[in-house]
Amino acid sequence: MDLSHVIESDDIQVKDNLTVETVPLRIEGRETKKLRSKEISSVKVVWGGPAGEYATW
Repeated sequence: MDLSHVIESDDIQVKDNLTVETVPLRIEGRETKKLRSKEISSVKVVWGGPAGEYATW
């Protein structure tokens, strides 16, 4: 078992409604998809917080 990706749970504080505070670190990319009658814009954001920028949940 590779323990290099394990995060100590004492460092992460979860609120009563099971949310975690995160902050946007940087914008990784932007994209606009064109449909028949509209355009949809999307932005890829790298988020950071107590778990670091590479944590997913």
